[in-house]
Amino acid sequence: MKVLVACEESQVVCKAFRALGHEAYSCDLKPCSGGHPEWHLNCDCRDAIASRFWDLIIFHPDCTEMSLSGNWWYAKGKPGYSKRIAATAWTVDTWNLCKKHSRRACLENPASVIFSQPEIANPQYIQPFQFGHGETKKTGLKLYNLPDLVPTNVVDGREQRVWKMAPSPDRKRLRATTFLGIGLAFAAQWGVL
Repeated sequence: MKVLVACEESQVVCKAFRALGHEAYSCDLKPCSGGHPEWHLNCDCRDAIASRFWDLIIFHPDCTEMSLSGNWWYAKGKPGYSKRIAATAWTVDTWNLCKKHSRRACLENPASVIFSQPEIANPQYIQPFQFGHGETKKTGLKLYNLPDLVPTNVVDGREQRVWKMAPSPDRKRLRATTFLGIGLAFAAQWGVL
């Protein structure tokens, strides 16, 4: 399969698909940190999406302005509200582009206002503890021509490590990185369709 993992610099999902023999590429404005620049498209994801017809696109839009945890700064009446409106509009437009240029697609985001948009409503929600990580991070998956992701390894533990992460220069990148168990499930379950 030809797979694009849009807005991914960590290459967690890209490498999971590559390990199963797929032609997968990560894509981000930043250089990749996953160790395989030959599999990374360092460009605007919209250009990569429109560059060909993909078998699968997994789209990880930036959640900073859209995440419900950012309501203190971005909710209606707050100083960053216009940024939330712009981020939501960009994400909806890019999601529509994903569907136009792929056979199947997934939009992944933590609990977010994006899932209140008609085009992106009714996501499947998953948790890291369903895929081998004893942590919580409610994550929505809006699926286009894809089946629901099935939990692979439900484990004990409900730590909120990501939410409690201390401020640091790498905090945003680390919080946005896909859990390995989830990336492996994407590849194993959707790579056979």
